[in-house]
Amino acid sequence: MAETEAAPLLKEIFNRDRLRHFAAETRAVHPGFDEERFLTLASIGLDDLSIMQRLRQIAAVYHEVLPGGFATNLEILRALAPRINHGFASMVLPEYVALHGHDHFDLSMDALAFFTRFGSSEFAIRHFLLKDLSRTLKVMETWSLDENEHVRRLSSEGCRPRLPWSFQLRELISDPSPVAPILDNLRSDPSLYVRKSVANHLNDITKDHPAWVFDRISDWPKDDPRTAWIMKQALRTLIKKGDAKALHHFGAGEKAAVKIDSFTVTPSSLKLGGAVKISARLVSIASAPQKLVIDYAVHYVKKGGGTSKKVFKWKEVTLGGGETAELSISRAIRDFTTRVHYAGRHPVELIVNGEVLAENAFDLSA
Repeated sequence: MAETEAAPLLKEIFNRDRLRHFAAETRAVHPGFDEERFLTLASIGLDDLSIMQRLRQIAAVYHEVLPGGFATNLEILRALAPRINHGFASMVLPEYVALHGHDHFDLSMDALAFFTRFGSSEFAIRHFLLKDLSRTLKVMETWSLDENEHVRRLSSEGCRPRLPWSFQLRELISDPSPVAPILDNLRSDPSLYVRKSVANHLNDITKDHPAWVFDRISDWPKDDPRTAWIMKQALRTLIKKGDAKALHHFGAGEKAAVKIDSFTVTPSSLKLGGAVKISARLVSIASAPQKLVIDYAVHYVKKGGGTSKKVFKWKEVTLGGGETAELSISRAIRDFTTRVHYAGRHPVELIVNGEVLAENAFDLSA
């Protein structure tokens, strides 16, 4: 997830106002719906539940309150889908399918493809992958050719081996080859929404099988800007780690022939809530133009006193012989849900083509 102060409030997507919205809109499409019972059951322990626990509880309550079997209830939920006033909130509907649709495979697949247009069925489809990987992937391969971008995205996002906020697909972590036809079909998709998913999917795989990813994309058309974008984003974790093969893939595999005129971090000390400015001046000492991938790393102090390195993308430049590149960036030093800061010395590194070329630091006070 992105670093954002709003993250602690995400579970309020499913607050009591939203529950009342669900109840009223369900009654609008099914007049016999028991709003009071739905609200009572869906509110049980609500304050103590996480966002995903709330999502699942609401889906389970629908099964308790709706009057029919799976197929009948599904028709009610299909009518409800376009009336829900929040995309993430609508993910309750595919979650209902995940909980109760395993004995109705074809009906469930059609429902997930329908519901994903209003939010996403990415969490729900994983339960079917877990139960029958081969059969579910065959359906998802057809989705990768669908005219609707939301359905095409689902074909990739739903089978990511390490999808955030969901359980890992261990079988695909061990062997990603079953998803190859899906990724190949989407390698130059016209939708950025879809391309982001394909890139994230491949980036997941690089954490376990980088060689597989290089082999997969080796025949992809680099002259297609859509495909080139996917490949660059797919290799971003390897590039941050200074992986020579990944850097070489984008023409930056050679050692940088540069002189570091300056690398500064200001102020040198600050309190939590402030910001540091990181600046660098590089001069090419090569005779020919060279591609430079420039990153910086911050070694964040951990609670126990050690540090944890985080690499950030900075800039990519092609620097001619004798030319100079000047860079500057400001970074907020404040707590997020994904990172808590601790007092101490924070080393900062300048990384060019995967190699640390300069260091500095700032001190964070309590």
